[in-house]
Amino acid sequence: QVQLVESGGGLVQAGDSLRLSCAASGRTSSIYGMGWFRQAPGKEREFVGVMNWLVHSTDYTNSVKGRFTISRDNAKNTVYLQMNNLKPEDTAVYYCAAGRYGGTRWQYDYSFWGQGTQVTVSS
Repeated sequence: QVQLVESGGGLVQAGDSLRLSCAASGRTSSIYGMGWFRQAPGKEREFVGVMNWLVHSTDYTNSVKGRFTISRDNAKNTVYLQMNNLKPEDTAVYYCAAGRYGGTRWQYDYSFWGQGTQVTVSS
């Protein structure tokens, strides 16, 4: 089992930045990909970005490319989502997820999920 604990959400204004953290514990050796997803009110959960744990490559959905960056701290088993130039449409609950697939955008490929953290961007 893998446990994921997220932190870093909050209320910000448009144009501000936030950094979300996702700390992994347990059988982290079974992780090959760490993804970020978000769910806005009344909408389905959507892919935001993913890091391939083995080759450290990243992939992002088009709407966040150039604004969001995923990074990791191996020593802390923590992955980060740096979000810059936030927009009101980025408002959502953000989830990190871990799984055995390296770079998938499909949420059903992920076995472990964090509890979610709220990000609210005011205009």
